[in-house]
Amino acid sequence: MSDFRIDQISNQAGTAGPDIAGITTFSSTSGMLMPSGVTEYRGGRGRGLFGGGQNPANSNVIQYITISSTGNSLDFGDLTIARDKLGSCASSVRGIFGGGEPTTVRLDYVSISSPGNAFIFGDLTQARRFICGTSNSTRGIFAGGYNPGLSPLTRVSTIDVFTIASLGNAIKFGDLVQETNESAACSSPTRSLIGGGAVPGVTNVISYITISTLGNAIDFGDRTIGVARLSACSNSIRGIFGGGTGGGSEQNVIDYVTIASIGDAIDFGDLTSARSRLGACSSSTRGVFFGGLNPGGTNIIDYITITSTGNAIDFGDLLSATFAGAACSDAHGGLGD
Repeated sequence: MSDFRIDQISNQAGTAGPDIAGITTFSSTSGMLMPSGVTEYRGGRGRGLFGGGQNPANSNVIQYITISSTGNSLDFGDLTIARDKLGSCASSVRGIFGGGEPTTVRLDYVSISSPGNAFIFGDLTQARRFICGTSNSTRGIFAGGYNPGLSPLTRVSTIDVFTIASLGNAIKFGDLVQETNESAACSSPTRSLIGGGAVPGVTNVISYITISTLGNAIDFGDRTIGVARLSACSNSIRGIFGGGTGGGSEQNVIDYVTIASIGDAIDFGDLTSARSRLGACSSSTRGVFFGGLNPGGTNIIDYITITSTGNAIDFGDLLSATFAGAACSDAHGGLGD
């Protein structure tokens, strides 16, 4: 054991020492790591963001909630451009919003702990909307989408990847099992799952990638229903899929999978209302679903407890009725939470 002598520390000039009330020595069997970096990169986590969407025109508004509480969302700032049908992902520090309509390659970023307007991060490899995003602590993933200017296909199989901590353009990771748009994605620290979507009919297929590598997606299993325009969130163990459009109507179905295994989804419960084009984010304990469409936009925020099963519960309201936005958080399953 070693002694960390507070009374022997002085400033650079040697004229004064620290004032630390109530402490004279610090004893440790190992060591102590002092915090570093700017203050906005430290502190508590558990903030969820919801950005963009229609209400009814395309919106640039970013809203936020504290996932562990309940209540209405608050204004965070603005995206660099107004858009809907975008995707998002996050590390514990940065939230990234990508793609969307007007059909764009634009990637924006914000510091999640500090409300304010977004900055340009870089570009996707292809302009597209109806794109889904997910991440672990280092890599951001955007997959699928739709670009009406492409020929002969307008749906996209491309999976893009980038390093969240550094600004720059995405590179190609690989391809989905088929050209798909209006899917949803979630992650553990090692795997990303992409489920549902339009191909052009709706699909119940879930595929997966290993985030640390490059390569094409692999079949994981099937959801309990086939839908497009759905949402997804996760902790490090469970992936949750909810809502969407299938069978000619909006759905309230929530189902789940164990991310580390391979297999079909199991019924979890129901959203508070059936809706599509909603956003979702999570902490280690809660999944939160934002807004949506049925038949018009809604301001609903509801939540589930990920480790259990059961129906969603009312959380609060968005600033306005909004659909086709994207959500992310600084405490989701891809971060090991």
